Amino acid sequence: MAAISREEVAHLARLSRLAVTEEELDRFAGQLDVILQSVARVGEVAAEDIPPTSHSVPLTNVYREDVPTPSLAQDAALSGAPDAYEGRFRVPRILDEED
Repeated sequence: MAAISREEVAHLARLSRLAVTEEELDRFAGQLDVILQSVARVGEVAAEDIPPTSHSVPLTNVYREDVPTPSLAQDAALSGAPDAYEGRFRVPRILDEED
């Protein structure tokens, strides 16, 4: 794979709206070249006989049985409310009604 040029780095910097110095262009060109070579190597490792996976270990269904259990009574749930009305929490209006 060809090395990334200073002109390509300058073009990428302009697209990213980054101000880079001449020294940074040289340094970034070397760094980007190493990154691109590493990505190319990963692509070489992938083999046709290896199926794609979404997880490295097999997953099993972890759901539990849905068993109804007793919950708070309405009076108990509303007992700590600062304001309740007709069995519901009453809260201050935060939006005006549209006309």
